[in-house]
Amino acid sequence: MTTGRELYLKQNVQLEPLFNQWYAWSSLISPATAAMFVANSHLKIMQSFTASPQMHVSALKNPAMRGGPFINYDASRAPAVRDLIDKTVKEQARLLELSAAIQKLSEMLDAEAGGLSLEPLYAKIPETLRGYVELVYDLNNNPSIRFIEGLLYKSPFYDESAQSIALSLVDDEERPFALSTPVLEGNGRLHLKIPFSSAQIDELFKMKHDPQPLDRIKEVLGVGDEDAELFSSYFTEEAPPPAPRYEGDGVRIRYFGHACVLIESKDVSILIDPLISYKYDSEVTRYTYADLPERIDYVLITHNHQDHCMFETLLQLRHRVEHVIVPKNNGGGLVDPSLKLVLQNIGFKQVREIDELESIEIPGGAIMGLPFLGEHADLNIRTKIAYLLTLQGRSVLCAADSNNIEPRLYEHLHRLTGDVDVIFIGMECDGGPLSWLYGPLLTKPLARKQDQSRRLNGSNYDRGADLVKRFNPKQVYVYAMGQEPWLTYLTSIQYTDESSPIVESNKLVTDCRERGIESERLFGHKEILL
Repeated sequence: MTTGRELYLKQNVQLEPLFNQWYAWSSLISPATAAMFVANSHLKIMQSFTASPQMHVSALKNPAMRGGPFINYDASRAPAVRDLIDKTVKEQARLLELSAAIQKLSEMLDAEAGGLSLEPLYAKIPETLRGYVELVYDLNNNPSIRFIEGLLYKSPFYDESAQSIALSLVDDEERPFALSTPVLEGNGRLHLKIPFSSAQIDELFKMKHDPQPLDRIKEVLGVGDEDAELFSSYFTEEAPPPAPRYEGDGVRIRYFGHACVLIESKDVSILIDPLISYKYDSEVTRYTYADLPERIDYVLITHNHQDHCMFETLLQLRHRVEHVIVPKNNGGGLVDPSLKLVLQNIGFKQVREIDELESIEIPGGAIMGLPFLGEHADLNIRTKIAYLLTLQGRSVLCAADSNNIEPRLYEHLHRLTGDVDVIFIGMECDGGPLSWLYGPLLTKPLARKQDQSRRLNGSNYDRGADLVKRFNPKQVYVYAMGQEPWLTYLTSIQYTDESSPIVESNKLVTDCRERGIESERLFGHKEILL
């Protein structure tokens, strides 16, 4: 391949964002949560694997164990994992120190904060945390820690050198579950020590539609001669089709899989919870990166889970995104890091928080934030919101994984919003236990009964049907089910016809159709014209 000729990045070049060689998501960016995940998840999983690799191999032969804390390598990779343990202990020493300090401070508050003034306890805060936290009570005298999160990003605890990207070509749906296995060197990947905030990533992914000479992008990324052959395999002389732009007078909605929805008028484009498939031969018809407009005016994130705020997609789109809208944050809770700060620190410039019942005007309409209950195991998490979009006289509610646990909420909301034309609602009504996602952040043991009771679940049929009846929509779509085969590396979901989410969503779709409402459980792709 001639290195001076202008080339395009192939549509099936996969980017894996890595933190200390682990698949990166928002809790690996905010320093306090990153510290807890390194200490209480990554190191423990790796230590378990090196102690008994065969146990991990055997566990993953059972499909039901996919998504569990098991490393997806054979026993021959144990030495490499052991090396990564040593590297982690050395290079993430500050984060391990921070995790230990958080644990110690939490235990001290439990033992000594009895409702009296917290001022004397500041002298007992571990030195590592001094000046980075505020000690507070709730109105029932329960003590907690408020992290001054913005300051932590300016401290030695936030170190971009732990970030990198891995590039590879993807040509099928099979990817192992990403959140329990570190990405080791090799395996056809090109590893580049580039922080997520770097404009180098933008320069690379602009080449999906704007060609450049191979020598130039090789220099921009600092690719060595030893990786030149692999790197050149990521490029092609074939130009992609022009980026599609909707020019109609109404509203076009395109479903890209899971909770990813593109809503367009001729004046504005809005992409919700971006999670995009790569382009390769597949039995499942879907939209890919090539089906996105050249400019995305607004990206909306509903909540902070890894299948809704997905760095792998966001970093590839950053150069074409004008504004990012995220839910308003609680302010300093360990379990609820600021999504605005996360995205700003990985290179997004125009990030705005939206509160419940707050509206943002857009050409031809508005974006309104609506309360989002459930799906967070009863934790005090504010970084979650549903979006009501009004555009060209039409209204679309994207409720994500909202669980209608309090129907009176939607009674109140309907008085404000009136009927809605289209509803998208998630119905993954089983959900994992609290510990599946938040376990590394816990500073005291959680009883199994409590853990199993508190789920990361969405609405079932009864709750979904109640929401539909209150908003009287013309169309109802069940989405965010994690069924698409290119998603299982994040969700680990494998449904059968008897699975509760399938049974419950079938009932909702049938019920809607019997009432004259157009309805479908979405899979793969869908275009809706309003």
